[in-house]
Amino acid sequence: MLYALLAAALVALDQLVKFLVRSNIGLGESVPFLPHVLQFTYVQNTGAAFSLLEEHTWVLTLISLGASILLAVLLLKKVFPHPFAMTCLSVVLAGAVGNLIDRAFLGYVTDMFQTLFINFAVFNVADICVVCGGIAFCVYYLLFHGKEDKDHDAPAAEG
Repeated sequence: MLYALLAAALVALDQLVKFLVRSNIGLGESVPFLPHVLQFTYVQNTGAAFSLLEEHTWVLTLISLGASILLAVLLLKKVFPHPFAMTCLSVVLAGAVGNLIDRAFLGYVTDMFQTLFINFAVFNVADICVVCGGIAFCVYYLLFHGKEDKDHDAPAAEG
């Protein structure tokens, strides 16, 4: 239940930021946020990251839906029961659902964070969730998955 609340809160945050950007910034316009670091720029992205598959929103909508269902099943069945893994998957689910909502109801994803210190794609809260949650889950899986069982078994085997 806690993981569902985390995902729901992140989806709500994502949708709130996107709503505020659509309501207060003109399409293609920018508003300073952190000087020389970050600004808000309202962009409508019909593609995926870096505008890949641009104008194929329906394909990306289906992919987002499939990924969201898969992540929800992994969470419900506790395939990776460690709390860190569950948190990571919840964060990735929130990102997938946040962008799925945009694609399904608007036909594009609202992006707004533009870095000023490096030439990088404009992104949103959902993108941050997918990337950070995904990287954190990979770290968990590569470094810790399966080891927590061995750590619990080791003292029992000695005694």
